[in-house]
Amino acid sequence: MMLKIPDMACASCVRTIEKALRGVPGVTQAKVNFADKTALIEGTPLIGDVLQAVKKAGYTAIAVTPSQHHLLAHEQDDKVLLKQSFLAGGVGILIMLLSHLPMLPTVSSWSGQIIWGMIGLITLFIMYYSAGDIYRSAFTSLLSRHANMNTLIAMGTGVAWLFSMAVTLFPTLLPISTRAVYFEAALIIIAFIKFGNALEIRTRGKTKETIEKLIALSPQTARIVRDSQEIDVHIHDIVMGDLIRVRPGEKIPVDGVIVEGRSSIDQSMLTGEPIPIEKSVNDLVIGGTLNKTGTFLFCATRVGNETMLAHIIDMVKRAQNSKPPLARLADTIANFFVPTVILIAMITAALWYYFAPVDKVSFMCVTAATVLLIACPCALGLAAPLAVMAGVGKAAEVGILIRDGDALQKTRALNVIVFDKTGTITEGKPSVTQIVALPPWSEKDILALAATIEQGSEHVLAEAIVVAAKKQALSFSIMDTFNALPGLGISAEVDQRTILLGNDKLMKEHHIKFDEDIVAQADTLLSQGQTLVYLAISNKAAGFIAIADTIKPEAKRVIAQLHKMNVKTIMLSGDQEKAARWVAKQVGMDEVMAEVLPAEKSEKISMLQSKGNTVGMVGDGINDAPALAQADVGIAIGAGTDVAIESADLILMGNALQGVVDAIVISQATVRNIKQNLFGAFIYNIIGIPIAAGVLYPFIGLLLNPMIAGAAMALSSLTVVLNANRLRFLKLGEYFTK
Repeated sequence: MMLKIPDMACASCVRTIEKALRGVPGVTQAKVNFADKTALIEGTPLIGDVLQAVKKAGYTAIAVTPSQHHLLAHEQDDKVLLKQSFLAGGVGILIMLLSHLPMLPTVSSWSGQIIWGMIGLITLFIMYYSAGDIYRSAFTSLLSRHANMNTLIAMGTGVAWLFSMAVTLFPTLLPISTRAVYFEAALIIIAFIKFGNALEIRTRGKTKETIEKLIALSPQTARIVRDSQEIDVHIHDIVMGDLIRVRPGEKIPVDGVIVEGRSSIDQSMLTGEPIPIEKSVNDLVIGGTLNKTGTFLFCATRVGNETMLAHIIDMVKRAQNSKPPLARLADTIANFFVPTVILIAMITAALWYYFAPVDKVSFMCVTAATVLLIACPCALGLAAPLAVMAGVGKAAEVGILIRDGDALQKTRALNVIVFDKTGTITEGKPSVTQIVALPPWSEKDILALAATIEQGSEHVLAEAIVVAAKKQALSFSIMDTFNALPGLGISAEVDQRTILLGNDKLMKEHHIKFDEDIVAQADTLLSQGQTLVYLAISNKAAGFIAIADTIKPEAKRVIAQLHKMNVKTIMLSGDQEKAARWVAKQVGMDEVMAEVLPAEKSEKISMLQSKGNTVGMVGDGINDAPALAQADVGIAIGAGTDVAIESADLILMGNALQGVVDAIVISQATVRNIKQNLFGAFIYNIIGIPIAAGVLYPFIGLLLNPMIAGAAMALSSLTVVLNANRLRFLKLGEYFTK
């Protein structure tokens, strides 16, 4: 369940709302994201109980889905905020200019009291128009017995206005030197805050672009075939089993399986793979991807919230709402921040009342208001969630899905990464790697004959031979007879010649011998874990075809990049020792653990962890699931099984291994960004609050103006937002060129 909570004011609200939500029966977990003003709730609570708990805590909430959240993401229009800012600032500056006119009477005269009283009422009206939401939030917080950022702003500007009205109405109660009004200060403070909020919302919206782009991938209509007629329907009206026609240049509306036609599909927006994928009958197509060339008909298998795109949006949203340990630390500090600032303001007021050399009341009010206004829990609260949102969004752009903030923070610390072999380092699909032909036959003759015999078989080796022949556009002969020989291979008649196709046992049984150099060549390939299919024509050796699960082209580069990052790489495989070591040598792995049973894989991960390593595991199969769950960070290949994907912390939507390196780079950049933001927020408050309290006044006579404090507060939040936004422009390809 997701809630939108538009009236969250600052990081101190997070703990209040989370505490209220966790007290609702049925709620197992509640995570509030101040940067996005959302709450993600796990469990089985009643929606009415959840909304009532938020209301009781002093806030309003709306139940939404990730897509609806996108629609409500900009409910506080930055144009309205700018209008409020310009009005408050314009009137504030006008009052400031008027106060310097010599003909304007002072509050010490009756005429001056009337004029400044009217100015005070105008100021109050502008304050209500431009900052009414701030005062309402502060009042609601007071009723629910907690304080937030709006409390500080309301108190600071409220003190400025009340003190000014007291001076205006009762000037004789104060010394002449303290009869100063701060109406313009209250308005200009509000102007700075609203202007900062507007820029913050506009800039923060850029951080959410990933979700917006994902939602925009899905077309609004689809062309379905019913009763032999094609009709356009809204995407929400599609049901499982519908036949949908897709033409070149159109987006695929939902997930399904092609039943007629073929095409190349651009899946880059979901997987990060730039090259279109060829699809034909029985191949899966994913909603939101782009059809490039052909026209095809497919059957809808997953619609609505069940599509892969919907799951990706939900996963990205959940990850953006999750909190790494650094964020939870910031939330804990922010929870005590506002009450502490109020206490400091009270102590400041008391000290200046007793120790101010002159104008005690004026000093007391100005310093207290300045302390309240310069303190910024917003910067503290935005520091981590905005960086997490940007980091998770950047990862999604390149086809990496991150489940939660813990995984995002842990990935940067990985010093050992364990790779499964089949389907991870290798393609997971056998293909022809070499053809050896004996005179008078050519390689094409050998492949064409083998494909002729194997074209009706469903065996994976047969499929590899047929695919290789089709790639070379070879023509198949006519097969007269066919006889399967279990455990050996096939005997067939092709063009009135007897063809034997199978393993070495089949050749030996028929007393077919190969030359010593061919045998030596075959032994070398066998030692590399390749499978050999021998061919004999009319009882004479003709050659053999080597078939292997080929190594992914980027594997060697990725392993080299990990070594540059001081990450140790290990291959963990159930395959034979020789085959596993050969593959590991080709890609440059540091260590090999071969002939490991599926049940033992998680034990190997645990053993590595017991030595003090932070271990990542990359896999794709059902047998990898326990190891993925055991690892500090489990990384699943997106083309793998659902079980592996569900057990992982990170999911590489494409089949490419580059995502492993990219995930580490993004994790390092995100955590670095969080630390920068937190450091900036802490330093700002640690330095700003004492200066606002007047610690420099006894030494250099400096007393901070409340207007400057308001501007500094707005600027501190904006700085954090801009810094987090830098993650959107992270250049992953430039990491190893520095």
